[in-house]
Amino acid sequence: MTTTEVRDTPAAVAERHVVALGATIEALREESPRLARWGTLLADRLLDGGRLLAAGNGGSAAEAQHLTAEFVGRFDGDRRAFSAICLHADTSALTAIANDYGYAESFARQVTAHARPGDVLVLLSTSGTSANLVRAAEAGRDAGATVWAMTGPGPNPLAAAADDALTLPGVGANVQEAQLVAVHALCRVFDAIVRERLGATR
Repeated sequence: MTTTEVRDTPAAVAERHVVALGATIEALREESPRLARWGTLLADRLLDGGRLLAAGNGGSAAEAQHLTAEFVGRFDGDRRAFSAICLHADTSALTAIANDYGYAESFARQVTAHARPGDVLVLLSTSGTSANLVRAAEAGRDAGATVWAMTGPGPNPLAAAADDALTLPGVGANVQEAQLVAVHALCRVFDAIVRERLGATR
């Protein structure tokens, strides 16, 4: 290191990450109307007996599992349980399909098995380029399900394969952090609609 170079301090590294997240969150704020539409349609579908399917890879798999848990359990107020399936959580099916058909089919074959018209499939990816998620989107549309993608910057293959997409600017880590906010906003809209229609109490 020369005398003119300055080494980043840990505090500077942390601050730079948080500042970058702010730009991604601001872009998400502008997507609030989309999340409101999604939450309303999801309430319509699940109240009518449809199901939520979700999938992702790596950290996005954790986000997908978080999403489905909020529907089978509850978000922040008591209400009835709704059917929601996280596709990577069935590890026997996931690994058998990946072994027999290749990883690109790991979610698509499950979507073909489970998805029906009236269901909603949510696919999460920071890149929007994962082949197994693109194939899942195609399988979901073939099955008559509504397919939504949450991705990083668009355009990208997953957003193009979905019926609708929430695309956010930023590096992968910041996109993933903002997607958690999007998941919670979706749950909050869903719960508000369900509470209004069923008279559920908090």
